[in-house]
Amino acid sequence: MKITPEHNERMAKMTFASVYPHYVTKVEKKGRTVEELQQVIAWLTGFDKAEMQKRIDEKDTFETFFKKAKLNPNAKLITGVICGYRIEEIDNSITRKVRYLDKLVDELAKGRKMEKILRKDNSKVK
Repeated sequence: MKITPEHNERMAKMTFASVYPHYVTKVEKKGRTVEELQQVIAWLTGFDKAEMQKRIDEKDTFETFFKKAKLNPNAKLITGVICGYRIEEIDNSITRKVRYLDKLVDELAKGRKMEKILRKDNSKVK
């Protein structure tokens, strides 16, 4: 699918607070916990539970949310298709980061192991 400038604008202006409850519902419906969801979000953004709540309370747009985040350097390892879009082909950085988050939540809800979701490289372990 082709991403339009209007789509990018809509993604940037959407608030984290408006989407977070949907993430919670999605993962809980599949037997995962809010704590696991927060761990995934913390891995991607660097936000602890209190900072995440602050972003919700302040109704940060995704643009503001990701400007305040310290994106995990391994986020670039998040690839694949989410919502019909191939993540690695998304040019707009905000839209790509939102799709990173969507992909992680999707993987959590699908029962993927946490070490896989968090892109931990166990090949270097001796």
